[in-house]
Amino acid sequence: MTTTDLPTFIRENYEIHEWRHACAILREDFPREYKDICDVLARFRLSKSHIAVGGGRKSKVAEWIDAELTKKGWVEKRFRTSIIVDDNVMESPTHAVDCFKNQIALEIEWNNKDPFFDRDLNNFRLLFDLRAVSVGVIVTRCDELQEVFDALGRGDSYGASTTHMAKLLPRIQGGGGAGCPLLVFGIRRILYVEDI
Repeated sequence: MTTTDLPTFIRENYEIHEWRHACAILREDFPREYKDICDVLARFRLSKSHIAVGGGRKSKVAEWIDAELTKKGWVEKRFRTSIIVDDNVMESPTHAVDCFKNQIALEIEWNNKDPFFDRDLNNFRLLFDLRAVSVGVIVTRCDELQEVFDALGRGDSYGASTTHMAKLLPRIQGGGGAGCPLLVFGIRRILYVEDI
């Protein structure tokens, strides 16, 4: 399976990238989680109201996706990890994963500073090596949305140094996720709706 086997709506409305057969692993080994992700992405729309209001701790986009996955049994998850050498235990905490279910980790990076991608990819790499995560998924925004933000007078809030596809892909192509299978969805302009 490749990204061409994803549902038509998702292929037509998201920019999609995969590494290390993430789609095949997700669909074949984790069919419920695959179905959850596809369902949420198929129902998502980028509402004008999501953009028009200022941020805070979590964007309206991340809140909506989080809430929909939570209804399906996904949880925010922090892993307790440590390294033991002889009798020395060294704590090695990971960052909390936004949404986690049955070895699938999903992060939503809508409008954070772009080093958050490094944190996510490093987390996926470590958790994959520890056999706690089988596939890492990132949902972010496509570069083309900058035109929408500019037209709404919010362009300065979504600057070049924030999380978007052009900041993510070079990090992955440079080996940021190491051996972890990765699946990336970019929210495209076609999903934008005027709700206010």
